[in-house]
Amino acid sequence: MSNLSAGVDAPEKQCIINDQMGPFTAFYIFIFIFGLPGNLLSVWVFISNPRAKQQQSTSVYLINLLVADLLLLLALPFKILKDLGVAPWNLMVFHCQASAVTIYISLYASVAFLAFIITDRYLQDCNTLRSLRLQEVGFARLLSLVVWLLLLLIMVPNMALPIKQVQEQQYLSCSSLKKDISLHWHTLTIFLCTALFVNASAAVLISSGLALKRLLGSRSDPKLWMNARRATVSVTAVALAYVLSFVPYHVVRMPYTLAQTKVITDCQTKRQLFLGKESTLLLSVLHLCFDPLLFFYLYRPFRETIGKILPCIRKQAVSNPEEQAAQEMMQPTTSAQPEDAV
Repeated sequence: MSNLSAGVDAPEKQCIINDQMGPFTAFYIFIFIFGLPGNLLSVWVFISNPRAKQQQSTSVYLINLLVADLLLLLALPFKILKDLGVAPWNLMVFHCQASAVTIYISLYASVAFLAFIITDRYLQDCNTLRSLRLQEVGFARLLSLVVWLLLLLIMVPNMALPIKQVQEQQYLSCSSLKKDISLHWHTLTIFLCTALFVNASAAVLISSGLALKRLLGSRSDPKLWMNARRATVSVTAVALAYVLSFVPYHVVRMPYTLAQTKVITDCQTKRQLFLGKESTLLLSVLHLCFDPLLFFYLYRPFRETIGKILPCIRKQAVSNPEEQAAQEMMQPTTSAQPEDAV
């Protein structure tokens, strides 16, 4: 059995970097168990609520964010099985070729749509004519389509490009399957997705800064202060979730890519970078558990539907004095604004 079959490469003598996945797998299982019910409930709410068909810009982005979450939920079990070491060889290869790529498609779709939601929340409360144009449903749908097409164009070649045949092994590193052309495209993919993240982060930073500036500038007017405070809290809450979920991962992602492409060859450094990448990826995946709360907070028909199930939530949603006051203030000038906006 010492002779390998033709065309099969022997594993290189190198340190194993993914032999400490037990704690990560436990957290992934936890995220999957707690994220699945909330996202399935979100699907049911969006499908069963007739008002969801009147999609305004906010709901368009929220629905696309939900689609990204569902993709992640579909791909996560394959990662769990591989990391547990119980997946058969063919399933491990399938994860490297398909489900791992799906996880990153979902990740960057979430980055883009969270940035759109934050920007949309600020523009919605700015209440200017230019803002209203940017919040048209057709524009939101077109922007969402562009995001999905762009991500598929960048990511799908990672599924289709040829891979090497390697000897079966307990700890499979997905980069070891890639031929040179596949590894080069993978590196290009990381750079392009990082560029997407930088642009999305710039939109988040600008929207949050403008919301804060508007809040500080309205201190002399109690009515404007209340409206600006509501807008700032809304934007800041989502921006904070964005930062905690995605910034740590991208701090580690580029150095880890250098280890994948053999620019960094020190064994201990590669192990540390891998553990850092997995730890921060875990934070990114954690948004699965919190996105249903985001739907509840930002999408009023969602709250109303849940309120029919849980009367205490219905009472809280209906009797929110700050929200009612803000809506009364905006009513005369926002006939074109989304009816379901917070």
